[in-house]
Amino acid sequence: MIEEKLSNVTAARQFGEVVFPGLRTVGSVRTGNTEDPAHVVINGENFHALEMLGYTHSESVDLIYIDPPYNTGNKTWQYNDHYVGEQDSFRHSKWLSFMERRLTLAKKLLKPTGVIIVAIGDEEHHRLRILMDEIFGDQNFLANLVWDGGTKSYASYVSSGQDYMLVYSKNSAALTEQGVQWRETKPDLAVVLDTAARLFKSSGEDAELAGEQFRDWLKKSDLSPGIKRFNQIEATTGRVFNADRDLGAPEKRPNRSFTPLLHPVTGLECPVPSNGWRLSETELLARLSAGRIAFGATESKIPREKSYLDEASMQIPGAVFQRDRSAASIYLNQILGDKRFPFPKDHNVLMRWIRLAAPKDAVILDFFGGSGTTAEAVIRLNAEDQGTRQCILVTNNELSAKDDAALRKAGHGPGSEEYEAKGVFHHVTKPRVETVVTGVRQDGSTYSDGLPANVEFLELAYLEESRVHAALEYDSLAPLFWLKSGAVGTVVQRTDDSAYEWNEESSLAVLFDAGKAAELAEVLATKQNRVKHVFIITDSPEQGDLAGESFGDEITVEPIYGSYLDAFQINRSDS
Repeated sequence: MIEEKLSNVTAARQFGEVVFPGLRTVGSVRTGNTEDPAHVVINGENFHALEMLGYTHSESVDLIYIDPPYNTGNKTWQYNDHYVGEQDSFRHSKWLSFMERRLTLAKKLLKPTGVIIVAIGDEEHHRLRILMDEIFGDQNFLANLVWDGGTKSYASYVSSGQDYMLVYSKNSAALTEQGVQWRETKPDLAVVLDTAARLFKSSGEDAELAGEQFRDWLKKSDLSPGIKRFNQIEATTGRVFNADRDLGAPEKRPNRSFTPLLHPVTGLECPVPSNGWRLSETELLARLSAGRIAFGATESKIPREKSYLDEASMQIPGAVFQRDRSAASIYLNQILGDKRFPFPKDHNVLMRWIRLAAPKDAVILDFFGGSGTTAEAVIRLNAEDQGTRQCILVTNNELSAKDDAALRKAGHGPGSEEYEAKGVFHHVTKPRVETVVTGVRQDGSTYSDGLPANVEFLELAYLEESRVHAALEYDSLAPLFWLKSGAVGTVVQRTDDSAYEWNEESSLAVLFDAGKAAELAEVLATKQNRVKHVFIITDSPEQGDLAGESFGDEITVEPIYGSYLDAFQINRSDS
């Protein structure tokens, strides 16, 4: 149920204190196309990370999925560095305050067509619904999804294994304007079509015999009623269809056609619906010519229109779905080689809803990243359909209460190598994503053939304003600029006292000497590279504007550090 334990503070900075965030690389894996955006996994406090993403991804995220603490009263989340227990009379208000601050920041990151999905349990479901109505607007509520994960044998009253996912859009009107509709392939569609094709072939293309065998197979199957309706096989093509679509008009009108159709075997006229045909005579004859009209055994029955299964392959997703939750724990243990994390989310469930709710080139954010399920789901989806989705996942490096106590007792406190190695980022999230991508576990054993993806592992850093002013923190800011420019290729590093830097793989360049703007522009034009974003290191707005004139309209130019310092005075007491 819970993807991550969260602390509301970090030892590095307190809330209300002015901080300037940066990012430091702590590893990467690269097996994917260099032109695709890299996935980003960030170790850091998620409130500060959301503030940071406000600079890099304002109104740029297509989908947010989060699985926050469920506030069950167990030792599963903290508020002001203390576990919130069941007996705490303020635990619900503390949880709401905790969530409100993060959801308010998250909303600013969504595109107008963006969607947020929040997993939650019974304990806070009703409160979360009211909170999200307040933040996102009740007019933007899309769905209350119910995940039936299996019954509980230890319940005192009712055996309930349901969790929920509340779904909101940032602006439902924008979704409507874009014509967005969520559709998914009917389950077992391929099995049904393959079975019909096999029976048609084995019967010597005898549609009547194949149809009887096909209907017998359908009766014995546990397929949905909707797909079982398609129970006939077409004689000329072997296609699966049903003939239950009425051709009669709903009401009489003077312009309705009443021309009878002739039975293809007897040649006699078939009955006409009492209100006439719902199609014009031209349309009706066109469908007859195309073989899309089904007749009875004799001319006594009114003809009906055929619906083909391969043309009705999509369906609207239902609000209730079933999947045993225990499968996700077993699956994660197989990836890591041992048990390290309780109650991970199911990547198959996330893949389904990401596929429905976001385009194939979407930016997807999870700021309660936990074991890294969302990152794996996005990586697997891209491998499945050649998408270029990018996942930005934020988690912290907290330890379980048990590991925390054991390590402290052994003399290893926060900050020590032994202690940090057991945190969720280093012990679960990072090794999971690395194993999924490379196919090799931490211990060197083989898990799989791996998947094509580029992933950058980063750590949230807190910078001093004076060091930023003195241009001493470029290494910690470079990943931030890379992330803002699309995270394509690798982070642009500075060598010695170079006037500018760029590389063949990245979509950005960094100009350290504003006086060399024309030279850099010429280099970029000559190389015909894919640089779309130039950062100019200067504290002078005038100097930055002048340097920016050297670059064409196709390149976004941003002078820094001035803009950085203005944008990143996060956590201000007056905000």
